[in-house]
Amino acid sequence: MMTAVLSAVREQQSLLAGLMLIGLGMATGLHTATAQPLATDALRNLKAPAGLQIERFSDVSAWGMPRMLALDPQGQLLVSLADTGRILRLDQTGHAEVIAQGLNAPQGLTLLGKDLLVAEQTGVVKLPWQDSHWGPPQPFIRHLPSGGHPLKTVKVSPDGYVFVNVGSSCNVCVEDNPLRATLLRFTADGRPAGTLVTLGWHAQSAVWATGLRNTQGFTWHPQTGALFATNNGADNRSSQAHGAVDDDLPPEHLNQIEGGKSYGWPYCWGDPAQPGKLFADPNMPGAAGTCQQSQAPALLLPAHSTPIGITFLQHSQLPAEMREDAIVALHGSWNRKQPSGYALLRVQFRNQQPVATVPFIEGWLQDNQAWGRPVDVIVGTDGWLYVSDDLTGWIYRIREKTL
Repeated sequence: MMTAVLSAVREQQSLLAGLMLIGLGMATGLHTATAQPLATDALRNLKAPAGLQIERFSDVSAWGMPRMLALDPQGQLLVSLADTGRILRLDQTGHAEVIAQGLNAPQGLTLLGKDLLVAEQTGVVKLPWQDSHWGPPQPFIRHLPSGGHPLKTVKVSPDGYVFVNVGSSCNVCVEDNPLRATLLRFTADGRPAGTLVTLGWHAQSAVWATGLRNTQGFTWHPQTGALFATNNGADNRSSQAHGAVDDDLPPEHLNQIEGGKSYGWPYCWGDPAQPGKLFADPNMPGAAGTCQQSQAPALLLPAHSTPIGITFLQHSQLPAEMREDAIVALHGSWNRKQPSGYALLRVQFRNQQPVATVPFIEGWLQDNQAWGRPVDVIVGTDGWLYVSDDLTGWIYRIREKTL
């Protein structure tokens, strides 16, 4: 059974690669092919904590491959489909309706009041709430750099600011554009609101934090309001100058983001041998003191596991001992000899700080072949956890096990 499932997934992986080239490269918003269906028997390979079960809530592969998740004003699930330029809304049964299409590789979704903000490759658009539906998209934030790591996430902070990530243009390089490899902050009407306040003729910058190679997932601690973000480290690195590539370097990061700070890329990464410190990349040296002046990660995550979505569990119905913690979606590696990721991690918090990770859901990786790739996680209004998967095209629900 598993061999057949993996065979079907290999076909789907090839097809998905073609779809992403069409959807992201040309940004046509057209869905030109449909992924091969995957048997629900594959769910048997997923291992959930005792007392919980994971199930397929919805299959949206006919519309595209799901990325980020949000909740609408009625608490229904919203799903972005970057490859086909669509936004879906799912009802309580998992039935999908298209609420927007023709967008430019939409990924991040968030509500600003009742309006819907959507992060595209080159900016953010706003869909204004009109009576009982959203109107056509309107420009909100323009002229963000694309290419490289083009997909963007947008979220509204507890104090009403709009945050947007911009990934790097490369694996390791010195960027020409100061907006690259950053987290940006804007006001609720779309004006730049970075940490450096400018006067006179100088335009206000939106840059909030730098040195972030690709920070697609971020959220705020429900009690302290601290901003925590996942970050994807560079590929093909070594701990020695001109040394062999080490698959275990660099570790991925969970960062606590503070305005005005740099988080190391492209010169430094979290040091596995000295937690709380940064290691200087011997093949990409920065100026003296760069790594000492940059902010070390709050927690290290498995190398090349590609952490993306993150959500806290405070308002979930999951077991009480988990509700101080967060869940991170590991999308999975692409060039390791031994693949990593393809799982959900539980980040344990103590005294409102991350202290360790433990497995939460595993099993999307079988015999070194992935049949699923988690992207985002969110707690629904029903208190259960929802997960998007852009390889199967499924949305999962994790809830209390039923007899």
